[in-house]
Amino acid sequence: MKFEIDRDALVEPLQFVSGVVERRQTLPVLANLLLEVKAGSLSLVGTDQEVELQAQTSALQVDKEGSVTVPARKLVDICRSLPGNVAVTCELEGGRLSIASGRFKSHLATLPVADFPRAEMDNVEVELILEAQELKTLLDKTIFAMAQQDVRYFFNGMLIEIDSEKIGMVATNGQRLAINQLSGSFAVTANHQFIVPRKGIVELMRMVKDEPLKLQFAANHLRVTSGHMSLTTKLIDATYPDYQRAIPVGGDKVVKGDRREIRDALTRTAIFANEMYRNVSLVLSPGNLKIQANNPLQEEAEENVAVDYEGADLEIGFNVGYFIDTLSVIAGDQVEMTFTDGNSAVLLKDPEDSQSRFVISPMML
Repeated sequence: MKFEIDRDALVEPLQFVSGVVERRQTLPVLANLLLEVKAGSLSLVGTDQEVELQAQTSALQVDKEGSVTVPARKLVDICRSLPGNVAVTCELEGGRLSIASGRFKSHLATLPVADFPRAEMDNVEVELILEAQELKTLLDKTIFAMAQQDVRYFFNGMLIEIDSEKIGMVATNGQRLAINQLSGSFAVTANHQFIVPRKGIVELMRMVKDEPLKLQFAANHLRVTSGHMSLTTKLIDATYPDYQRAIPVGGDKVVKGDRREIRDALTRTAIFANEMYRNVSLVLSPGNLKIQANNPLQEEAEENVAVDYEGADLEIGFNVGYFIDTLSVIAGDQVEMTFTDGNSAVLLKDPEDSQSRFVISPMML
């Protein structure tokens, strides 16, 4: 294998595929990237056996086709350290990859291509194309609510629901819930549910730029393709809980207020919250929302925010981080909060956005 490529043309796809490579690996070959030169194109692949990233570029001069696996971090560091707009020559020489540019030359160790694991897609069950902004909006309003290391492993991922009229994304960690939907016309004949693991969702966010994305769902995998980049991730084999049961109904205490004003007041008050529990108290009274926080050092703070509310008085506690996260992803100027009592979850939404809903469970005061 031998090819020549401009350093800048190599850096972007290289950075994309290397993002999935973990520093600590169970298999040595997983620390490597697969480079394949074929039909005038260079393909780069990185994987951790759960998520596989692939990028292609044809902006190169091919002298000899072939394939090789080389250490991801070292290859990235070499290319980053080279000056811009310089030619880089890569050649496989006796089991090592030679990388030369100007007066610089190096040799990287390789591992057998046959040992590099590739993702194998099953038969595609659902296929759809979304505009970049559509997918970005779906993800932005839900990704923050995913769990990170929950023993209920299906919470460490995103539920994607698809039927003929909409695609929806749902994320929860058991204490907060985020739901966002996109209406449309999709070529599916039944309702489908897929759970995408957290790492797959995080890498998908990196893919979303300007070009449309093709999503292909199989029984055990999701493949997303955009331009010269693709992502293949395993799906979580589990049944997602019935999240609809977590959405409060019948709440009679409806509060409307300025979203930014409430978020900023929470941010200031949170400085004085207990660092372990991050709890704040919300005290509702007609026309007013009082936010209070204190900590074991006997420090305390409170702030009053004018709101549109005419119901009975109510005091309830919440994790302030959950509240701030939710208010940060709501796009509108106003937020509507529906409370039931001091022991029930609150439902938050943008009055001008019928596609998104957010639920936060209370904390003991």
